[in-house]
Amino acid sequence: MAEEKKQNQAQEVKTEAKPEQKDDKLKSVSAKRIRKKNSSFKKNVKKDEFEQRILDLARVTRVMAGGKRMRFRACVAIGDKKGQVGVAMGKGADVSIAVQKAVNRARKALICVPIINDTIPHAVKQKFGASVVLFKPGKDGRGVIAGGIVRVILELAGIKNITCKIIGTNNKVTNAKCTIKALESLKRIEIKEDKNKKINVEEKKEKKDDKKDDKKVEKKSNLAKVKNEDKKSKTIKKVVKKEEK
Repeated sequence: MAEEKKQNQAQEVKTEAKPEQKDDKLKSVSAKRIRKKNSSFKKNVKKDEFEQRILDLARVTRVMAGGKRMRFRACVAIGDKKGQVGVAMGKGADVSIAVQKAVNRARKALICVPIINDTIPHAVKQKFGASVVLFKPGKDGRGVIAGGIVRVILELAGIKNITCKIIGTNNKVTNAKCTIKALESLKRIEIKEDKNKKINVEEKKEKKDDKKDDKKVEKKSNLAKVKNEDKKSKTIKKVVKKEEK
């Protein structure tokens, strides 16, 4: 009887241990799968190409029936320094929420700026509200000569040589909107080659080819003359030797 009890107890211990082992295996398998998913997700995530800058941050209030409601307003500019730039505003109960809203709106309102030799293609003067902005293209090495909000937006757009002047108000938001309108109004200039220039280039190429051909012909004729002279001299020498004999 005692031996039977011992055997039954050992069987119960084994049966109790089995489910625990299964749970451990399932946990380890699930952990491995989660790790694989996270690693693949990290590989697929691309780095953000756009750089963002906060242009203006203000606390605004709204008078309600129960009192004043406080919120934050953020004006943000984003750009990739390759010709794309955008400006937008966002409001939220917290600064981070307001900035995130502004960034999302700026992504939807991106504009493409035409850049030729690290500068704008032509001068432009733009008015928006009380703000007036004047842009002029700059030479290589001139740098970005601008102040305040305009400088930040131009750097995010990727313009390296330009001269600017803010003529109107000093309000940051209106100046930012005015600069975006000015950059949006720039026209794309395509550099076209004249037909006359193309014809002249082709004529020059033809003349060079003709000269090369003439030189080759002259060389061949000179070689033929030298060979003929050598033959004549040899024949004369043979005749003289025969006469001497």
